[in-house]
Amino acid sequence: MTKKSMGIHHITAIVGHPQENVDFYSGILGLRLVKKTVNFDDPGTYHLYFGDKGGKPGTIITFFPWIGAQQGVIGAGQVGVTSYVVPTGALSYWEKRLEKFHIPFTKTERFDEEYLTFADPHGLQLEIVEREEGEENEWEFSGITPDVAIKGFGGATLLSTQPEKTAELLEKVMGLEQIGKAGGLIRFQSSSDIGNIIDLKVAQVERGQMGVGTVHHIAWRAKDDGDQLNWKEHVENYGYRVTPVQDRNYFNAIYFREHGEILFEIATDPPGFAHDETPGTMGESLKLPEQYEIHRDKLEQLLIPIQVREQN
Repeated sequence: MTKKSMGIHHITAIVGHPQENVDFYSGILGLRLVKKTVNFDDPGTYHLYFGDKGGKPGTIITFFPWIGAQQGVIGAGQVGVTSYVVPTGALSYWEKRLEKFHIPFTKTERFDEEYLTFADPHGLQLEIVEREEGEENEWEFSGITPDVAIKGFGGATLLSTQPEKTAELLEKVMGLEQIGKAGGLIRFQSSSDIGNIIDLKVAQVERGQMGVGTVHHIAWRAKDDGDQLNWKEHVENYGYRVTPVQDRNYFNAIYFREHGEILFEIATDPPGFAHDETPGTMGESLKLPEQYEIHRDKLEQLLIPIQVREQN
């Protein structure tokens, strides 16, 4: 069975204070808070989702905000850098915006593309690159208009404990195409127009430590439940141990840890984020899975109040 991944569905990271998280990703980067819910395994903690106006796959970054948690160390076994893509010609706007909010950044170049590289308030490594591919994000917030707004993921840079094994997985199992080698990186591409570029660092790096400022896992797209089950069988046929399907309310998920120790998820595109809210009200209220609804009053008292605020 031949399978080819469409690319990134979402990326999930661990951060610190939830209001600082919202202020940065909504207020400064202009992403929409599309879902405010809880960590299904730790309901006293938020699970916040940010993306484009519709919360489409390939645009969603999600966070577990843990105040007072140990600072993580970015390294092997993790996503090292999360890339965002903006429209062609928008990079100068983002350079000025980062300067305006006193966010240090560096300009780097790889594979003939220019990147702005910086960190969020909790140490998560980010970068912005401009490309023609991908639809404009129609969400307008904090003065950011669609012609310069973040469209979604450009991709990610993977740090592996066994780069050759991860490269083999990306190409032979996930079906990505190897399209280049440069600067100690191998570049792979999927079939989608966003969330489609994966750079794999070839050199060994020190092992990472999970904590604040690190990526917990990277999720890949499945068209629907049937496609996800096909992916499960496909991945298992290559000797990987895959979890049973987990219902995450907004998608179904399966997980496996690849040989380079990066945690991979394969998530379904449907049902999406508007099935328990209207498209116009996504992210405005706390949404709980059915099993926690009876504890709503307690959870609302426990969770720190947050608000989406413009940063101008």
